[in-house]
Amino acid sequence: MPLPSDDEDGRRRCRDCGEWKPLDLFSANSKRPSGRGSYCKDCFNVRSKASYAKRLQEKYGREVQVQRSVPDGHRYCPDCGEIKELDDFPRSRNDSGGRGRYCKPCHNARGHETRQRLYGGSREYHLRARYGIGQVEFDDLLWRQGNVCAICRAPDPQHVDHDHRTGAVRGILCFNCNGGLGQFRDNQDYLAGAIEYLKGTTWQRTLIHPGVYRITTSMRERPPSRSS
Repeated sequence: MPLPSDDEDGRRRCRDCGEWKPLDLFSANSKRPSGRGSYCKDCFNVRSKASYAKRLQEKYGREVQVQRSVPDGHRYCPDCGEIKELDDFPRSRNDSGGRGRYCKPCHNARGHETRQRLYGGSREYHLRARYGIGQVEFDDLLWRQGNVCAICRAPDPQHVDHDHRTGAVRGILCFNCNGGLGQFRDNQDYLAGAIEYLKGTTWQRTLIHPGVYRITTSMRERPPSRSS
């Protein structure tokens, strides 16, 4: 096929589609006297995409992803292949749209797979990420405690207690003891005050005769009412 040439009114015939079009509808080409190539922009784009797909397949063995029509307020998840509403995607600061690339179920599945592959499970990941110890260190510390809670001696505690200021691990506690320290904000004065409070308000059984007990407390009596 002969090379196209510019006609008198500044038009050119595309080598692919065969149509005569104005020169400004042809792709730029600095090697041509007119500064325009042999293919119109539409045909040039088709050729470029085909060339890219061929190189991608030959070099990496991959296919070009097909552009999908996604309605506003939705996003395509490449893992499950579904188009879902944006609320079905987790929030992400790394994405310009403020949402992650994968929907929540797929995002969670990927996170589980990563934790399993890198740490052997979610438990190991949680311990290392939050406390800086692994399951081996946890088991060793629990063994040193006799496999019971370091405070109430309840069996099989599962909660790591740590200093909230330094992050240092202090021991393994049961759910109640660990939560109790947190409620008292690790303040020894508050804990000592609680002990004194319980001593002064807790009812005690005192044996005064075989089989007979007196219930006593050091709590002060209520003040008499005004009507009495």
